[in-house]
Amino acid sequence: MGSTALRTERLELRPVRDDDIDRILEYRNLPEVTYWLLRTEVEPASLRAAWRRAAANPDDHSVAVTLDGLVIGTVSLDVVDGMGQPGMPPQTEAQLGYIFDPAYHGHGYATEAVTAMVAHAFERLGVRRITAGCFADNLPSVRLLEKVGMRREQHGVGDSWHAVRGWVDGYTYALLAEHARDSRRDGPHHR
Repeated sequence: MGSTALRTERLELRPVRDDDIDRILEYRNLPEVTYWLLRTEVEPASLRAAWRRAAANPDDHSVAVTLDGLVIGTVSLDVVDGMGQPGMPPQTEAQLGYIFDPAYHGHGYATEAVTAMVAHAFERLGVRRITAGCFADNLPSVRLLEKVGMRREQHGVGDSWHAVRGWVDGYTYALLAEHARDSRRDGPHHR
């Protein structure tokens, strides 16, 4: 895992530690959280192993998001090679994800953390493009991705299996580094 450590006005984003896993599971396996995830409930050993694998991967910049020392969410950022013909520079794209404790929704924490991670990806890691996905009817996630400047690039009709609802639509969002720079330069009303 890249040793990503960031601070925002209210939050600390730092590598996940083994002693964070139990706290993450407190909210990660809640029905109102798993309802919106492709991977539903996870076992402690499985989650611990996944975070250890991430820690060993230098291209994984995933973090725990803490508020006054308490883990309230995670933001994942996996730097990957983009698509292209031979000669394309490596590690030009990143895949973004996030999960937050519902008790902390509605305070702008997810927006603050994701905004910081997006800026880090572009400014420090040199990523050219960031992508993220969500179920089409996950309106809080849609709003978050759009708020941080991402643009909907795909509406996948019936592209995701949901254990309760069957086949559901999904959205793919993306943001290019140059569009993020333009947005920061021109302010929030530029689009």
